[in-house]
Amino acid sequence: MASQLPVFKTRLLRPATPVRASWSFLLVPTEVSARLPARGLVSVDGTLNGQAFQATLEPDGQGSHWLKVPRSLREAADAAVGDTVTLRIAPVEEEPEPRVPADLRKALAGNPHLREPWKSLTPVARRDWIFWITSAKKPETRARRIATTCDMLASGKRRVCCFDRSGVYGKGLSAPEAAGG
Repeated sequence: MASQLPVFKTRLLRPATPVRASWSFLLVPTEVSARLPARGLVSVDGTLNGQAFQATLEPDGQGSHWLKVPRSLREAADAAVGDTVTLRIAPVEEEPEPRVPADLRKALAGNPHLREPWKSLTPVARRDWIFWITSAKKPETRARRIATTCDMLASGKRRVCCFDRSGVYGKGLSAPEAAGG
């Protein structure tokens, strides 16, 4: 792992909603988060209780980050919600290709003239577009953002405008509320 940050311990939390979520999450301590290359989304290689993973940390809206921990990683790390876990993280050396959601994939496929503009973006730029779309809370907002993405790509835009990647200014991004907290 390149540029490894200090090992840290933090508690594994269950989100308050959805009530029966199979995933859990953890908060990255502010002093560790401050050493990451960005206040927004940051892809990392890491270990959770020694179990290797690659994931994208999300901004918590407070200038720090949080990590969604899928059940498969939690179980592989032999951890349970409420446990204090040990993490090692480092920014990835090469940004992974983001998974394009089905609705965006369909919209891009329906507009063949967008194929080249989309492919010409960096993985980080594609990730930002996807995150902006998937961070919509309502289905109609998500649909509108997909249409806007298509329009902006068609007009030559390479980045999402008016999107606070850190969540600090718009308060649109934040860590989940912990159950019981």
